[in-house]
Amino acid sequence: MQIILSQLFSTFWWVILAFVAIGIIKAFKPFIKGKVGEFAVALHVKLYLKDPEYILLNDCTLPDEQSGTTQIDHILLSPYGIFIIETKNYKGWIFGSERQKLWTQKIFKKSYKFQNPLHQNYKHQKVLEQVLADIITPEYLHSIVVFMPDCEFKTDIPVNVFRGAAWVDYVKNFKAEVIPAMKLKRIQLRIEKEVLEKSWKTNRIHVENLKQRKESS
Repeated sequence: MQIILSQLFSTFWWVILAFVAIGIIKAFKPFIKGKVGEFAVALHVKLYLKDPEYILLNDCTLPDEQSGTTQIDHILLSPYGIFIIETKNYKGWIFGSERQKLWTQKIFKKSYKFQNPLHQNYKHQKVLEQVLADIITPEYLHSIVVFMPDCEFKTDIPVNVFRGAAWVDYVKNFKAEVIPAMKLKRIQLRIEKEVLEKSWKTNRIHVENLKQRKESS
């Protein structure tokens, strides 16, 4: 009897651990999914946009003018301009236009709404403009949204939205050197000075800010 109880007790704990593991995986799935997309963009830069011309800053959380935070996936610095990049690692069909507030992701019979990433990145761009206001004019800041190639657009893809590595060709079209090397270094130092420390605490604060902003909208 004692052996049977011991075996049941052991099995019971394995079941609990399994449920805990599943819960953790579900909780972190959006984070991991986002990081995969960000890693893909970083790889594109490494393969197709060589140093020292292009400098990639990843996962930049900056304070905004509303005492909140904004999180920029990538800021690509170059003599040809500054590129603010928002990545979306979505599968299935995507429906959305430049002016729509919400876009739609459809996977089989299920549909999911998500914020227009162009609007999302517009806020990122405005925050960065404020950070760099005394160094560079807004005309040299460019917004880019990058979807992974696993998705398929069922509406016309808006300007400055790309699938896979296609965004690299857009960047390469900027060939005039408009930012001198010394100014580019100042820009990098300013961003690195203003960006919040990369930590779980920073991520948690940003998530709370997003919740509050959503509740108040």
